[in-house]
Amino acid sequence: MHDRPLILGIHGLANKPPREEKQAWWGQSIAEGLRRNVGRAPPDLPFDFVYWADLRYDAPLADDHNREPYYPARGRGPFPSPDGVCAPTLTDRLYRVIEWIQVKAGHLVLDDLIIEHRLDDLWGYYEDIIFREAARDRLRQALAQHEGRPLLLAAHSMGSLIAYDVLRLLERQGNLPVIAHFVSMGAPLGLAEIKRRLASEHGDLRVPEAVARWSNLGDREDLATVGTTLAEAYAPNRAGIGVIDCPVINAYRRPRGGKNPHKSYGYLRTPEFSRAVAAFLNEETRAGSENRAEPAALSTASGA
Repeated sequence: MHDRPLILGIHGLANKPPREEKQAWWGQSIAEGLRRNVGRAPPDLPFDFVYWADLRYDAPLADDHNREPYYPARGRGPFPSPDGVCAPTLTDRLYRVIEWIQVKAGHLVLDDLIIEHRLDDLWGYYEDIIFREAARDRLRQALAQHEGRPLLLAAHSMGSLIAYDVLRLLERQGNLPVIAHFVSMGAPLGLAEIKRRLASEHGDLRVPEAVARWSNLGDREDLATVGTTLAEAYAPNRAGIGVIDCPVINAYRRPRGGKNPHKSYGYLRTPEFSRAVAAFLNEETRAGSENRAEPAALSTASGA
């Protein structure tokens, strides 16, 4: 059905496995989280995926080079959640001091080093206009393909930056997709250099007008999430929709046991993301049923 709600994902930094495999792994992660956290997952999860790694890398990541594949986690119960609100870490506090010094000095030296040497795709995104526009076009095409459908836009890492840029650009064109819920995960949108570049292109930092809800999921050990909270940095849109910063525990483990609190599969399996997906599907299914029932009721009334 053209108006059926849809989860639309967009991946983040670094090379990825082939598109079909990556999309399947995202879908399996979401379904695994739903089963363990809320007790059920729809058999035909409405999910589509924006893949852009092939614009940056000559060949997909081969199985024998993939140190962090998707695989079902051990256990049967819900995945862990933070015990209360997570306070800023020592890294957060240090970064905020350094950010203040950088802004006062007018040189974002640390951010430039982080982006160039640790977040290379982000550097390429800003330095290579052909790559940047091609990556944005992938999301634009997906939004156009699903025009009119209520969307939960799930954006991981650099995907959150691409999503933010595209939504702000579309609103300037008067073209607002139906983003019922924008969920950013492991987003680098609090970095001073990213905020500076976004403000330079879009004029201000705020929630895009197309967004009816924005939840920002971040593990406090995920270095991509250092800096200000997004609620501090991004003002509400004209409808009064602000960012909700949501601390989570990214419980992903590599097959040999190493932690990666930035991994997409871990974010997609958090109870907080599962509840967002379940609420989105329930609300949109209920709204769709009410909308479909209304004409019948009117018809009965007019024929009485």
